[in-house]
Parts: sequence; C-alpha cells; structure tokens
Amino acid sequence: MEQIKELLTKCMGDGLYQIIVSHPRRKGGVSKIKIRPVLIREELLYQESRFEGTQVFHENKTADAVIALITEVMAGGFKQLDIYTRDWEATALVGKKGNVTLKKRKSEDLRIPDLSHNRKKQYLLKESVPVGFLQDLGVQTAEGKIVRSRYDKFRQINRFLEFIEDVLPALPTGRPIRIIDFGCGKSYLTFAMYYYLKILKHYDVDMIGLDLKEEVIRYCNELSKKYGYENLHFYQGDIKDFDRAENVDMVVSLHACDTATDYALARGIKWGAGVILAVPCCQHELNGQMQCDALESVFSYGLIRERSAALFTDALRAALLEAEGYDTQILEFIDMEHTPKNIMIRGILRNRDAKSETEQRYRMQKRQKAAALMTFLHVFPTLDRLLRE
Repeated sequence: MEQIKELLTKCMGDGLYQIIVSHPRRKGGVSKIKIRPVLIREELLYQESRFEGTQVFHENKTADAVIALITEVMAGGFKQLDIYTRDWEATALVGKKGNVTLKKRKSEDLRIPDLSHNRKKQYLLKESVPVGFLQDLGVQTAEGKIVRSRYDKFRQINRFLEFIEDVLPALPTGRPIRIIDFGCGKSYLTFAMYYYLKILKHYDVDMIGLDLKEEVIRYCNELSKKYGYENLHFYQGDIKDFDRAENVDMVVSLHACDTATDYALARGIKWGAGVILAVPCCQHELNGQMQCDALESVFSYGLIRERSAALFTDALRAALLEAEGYDTQILEFIDMEHTPKNIMIRGILRNRDAKSETEQRYRMQKRQKAAALMTFLHVFPTLDRLLRE
C-alpha cells in the first residue's frame, strides 16, 4: 500500500478536488467513500462522505486521518481508488493479492475545489451547460438553466447516471461497448446514457433502444439524428422477439411492465451481459399465484398482498440472477415522493470460472434458496421458466 500512501500524501498538497473509494469486494456495509476539501474556521479539513445502503454519513478529518483511513480500507477490501486534483488525476486498482496497478494522467478539465462546508449538490450533468435532449424534454432552457418545475426530472436523470458511473469498471475496454435499453419509451434516460458515455466520458459505444410504440421509435430516431448521435439507434418491437444483437455488454430495462422485465433479464443472462440494470414496474404475476397458509393473515388484505407480491417478485429476480453468476443488489433508484417505482435491480457478472467447482456450488445454493421461496409461496415466476427453457 506504499504506492497509495505516497499518492495520497502528494494530492493533499496539490489542489485536491475529490477522492473516491469504490467497489468493495464484499456486499453490505460501506459501498463507497468520497473525500473533498473543506474550509472550516479558516482551517483546511477534508469531508468524508461514507455511503452505507441508502444513507450517507459525513465527518470532517485532517489530512493525516484521511491518508490513514484510505490506506486501511484499500488494504481491507476495496478495489478502486480515484483521485482528482486541479492538474492531474489517478486511478489505483488493488488486486486480490494486494498488488496495486496505478495510472496517473494529466487532467483534461480545470477543476477548482469548492471549499464550502455545505456545498450545492454537484451533478454529473452540469446545470449551466446546455444539452439538446434536456432542452427538448423541457428540463433546460436554451441558456442551460434548469426549469424549476422540471428539477425532479433533472435529479432523476443524474441519479441514473450515477448508477452508470458505478458500473463503468465492469464494462469492456479496447472495443465498442454494446448497450440495449428494453422498453425505452421516450428515451430521456437512453439519451442521457449515450451523452454521458460518448460525449462526456469518450467511450466507444453502440446503443440500441427498443419499444413497442412505432411513433415513439420514429420520434427517438429523429432526435438521435438531430443530435448527431451516430451510434444510437431505436427499433420498434417486442423484447420476446428481439434478435438484432449479440455480444451485449449491458442490458437496461426501466419500467418495463410486469413480465417484460423478466424477458429483459433473461435476454441479458443469455447474452452474458456484464451489467444488467432493471427498474421493474407493475409486478402483477405473483399476486394471482401466491398461496401460503403461514402468511394467510397477511395476504388477506389486498393492498398488503399486492405490495408483498411486488417485493417477492423482485427478490426472486435478484436471487435467480445470483444463481446465474451475477453479484446482485436491490437499490433505491429515486426518492419515494417522485415515483413509487423506486427499486433498481443491479446485476454485475462475476469474473469467475463458471465451470469451477466452487462457482457451481455457489450457484446451486442460490438456486436452491430461490426454489425454496417459490415452493413456500406456491409461485411460478416467468424468469424461472425462461431460464429453465
């Protein structure tokens, strides 16, 4: 860890903008740590933002305390460290055996540290930079200002892009990244994803949006051409019958209704997509199937039964993804006051030998647990059937 310690020592006195510790090897607990400089009573300190589940905890530390903290957590199970300063940026990757791979480069953007203690939220899409699709959505004015009544939509788009930022290490390098958005609708998040990856991050991407509505697809293709997004194409069709792609790296399914989410997940698994992101919608299937004497007093109330069915549906989807080799999390997509459809299922394909005895045993255990829950509830979810087929 000496390389990391030396790098941290240097950045503390080199116009530090931000430090990000991410990608823990174990699920649960702290998922990310962010550090930024703050000026409190004319003393330069560093604010630690520690992310645990849906909560964020803040604490101000000295430079020495930050160096000690990050060195410890990087040795204790985190894979990636990113440092951004005014003049340079660096990434450190820690292998399973503790070996460190370090990359340092000159910063392309001038970053001016914000030393205010309670600073305004910094979004991935800047509030003052005009973006075509945001203007067409009515989220932004021609000058780049966010329309007050559409600020919730702006927040939702940026929150989604934060999820995309988190999965970047799981995407391939050295070739185009192929992404499919099933049930794309009017595609404001699809356009946001393309803009972020292609325009801001300079990734080579090949993206497809699919939806049932022909007029929506025609409109989205017109917008894509208008913005000059050459590698973003939209097609009209059903997820069940889609056969225009192979070697897909990421599958996105946002608010695909009922079992359409299951077909999207099954497609992603079949392709061996490295990343699967799904925000389910209208989970009706299990509601009509659930039979469980132990929970009869719970299921006798229609509203409770409906909500329980939705949660059990997504829990089983996550368990079945685990059984297919994905590290899976169920995350809060966006605050409840904005939409009740606020659960995201995120699956990242484990880089393990699928044929190894250990991996096979792990997957079998996950499948058995999912099967036990299906038997307990007397349900037969579509995703399980598709995977068996």
